[in-house]
Amino acid sequence: QVQLVESGGGLVQPGGSLRLSCAISKSSFSSIAMGWYRQAPGKQRELVAFVSSGGSTNYADSVKGRFTISRDNTKNTLYLQMNSLKPEDTAVYYCNIYPAAGRRWGQGTQVTVSS
Repeated sequence: QVQLVESGGGLVQPGGSLRLSCAISKSSFSSIAMGWYRQAPGKQRELVAFVSSGGSTNYADSVKGRFTISRDNTKNTLYLQMNSLKPEDTAVYYCNIYPAAGRRWGQGTQVTVSS
């Protein structure tokens, strides 16, 4: 059973930055693709970014140029650096294996962008 623990969310003003972390309890972490997802109130969960086992990254158009996904395979940890945050980035952010279809989710971490 994979355990996912997200952290680092909070309240930030527009234009601010946050760094999210995700600790994953899974052997062979380095060999799997991982993603960050988010769910805003009243909306479906969406993929924000993913990173392959080899380090290749891909981003949703809405965050391209502002967010950076990275991984530390020595710590079984996934990161999401979020800069130039906008109110529309407000959501609960989750990490999971990519693709995540059919997988269980952690509790996520709330990000609120507001002045």
